Amino acid sequence: MAENTYTVQGMTCGHCVSSVTEEVTDVAGVTHVDVDLATGRLTVVSEADVPAADIRAAVEEAGYQLVG
Repeated sequence: MAENTYTVQGMTCGHCVSSVTEEVTDVAGVTHVDVDLATGRLTVVSEADVPAADIRAAVEEAGYQLVG
């Protein structure tokens, strides 16, 4: 199991959280996603390390950006 955290920029409501959660959950290998609207914190749990580029692409597909 691997756990990584990221910061998502641009989320303003519960729908934003749902969109990010849905897209990141669809990334191969991801088993759990937690998004905190107040902090923008995205926690991704996966079977093995998932490339950050895959997470970034999923967040961008949802319409938001990773910081850093």
